[in-house]
Amino acid sequence: MIQLEKYRLRLYVTGLTPRSTRAIEVVREICERHLTGQYDLEIIDVYQQPSRIGTDQIVAIPTLVREEPGPRRFIIGDMSDRARLLAGLGIQAGSQASHEAT
Repeated sequence: MIQLEKYRLRLYVTGLTPRSTRAIEVVREICERHLTGQYDLEIIDVYQQPSRIGTDQIVAIPTLVREEPGPRRFIIGDMSDRARLLAGLGIQAGSQASHEAT
């Protein structure tokens, strides 16, 4: 059986604004559809944890960071463009559990 890489993701949002809520919904949907059982998603509200912005070098909100599999990638801004989100995560559209594109 092939062991697939686990995705470790961090989503930085600002409170429960409509934009933040939408980003959370879309990222969770993408993860459940394409990475079922292969991801850890940490949601960081920068209002509650402002020190994380500097520590993690975040310059815009919302930002999704793919920590693993490497290399580290940042997806910044509107998360509603699913094709851009999939490409940023290195997931091929239409696949259940994809490997990093080479």
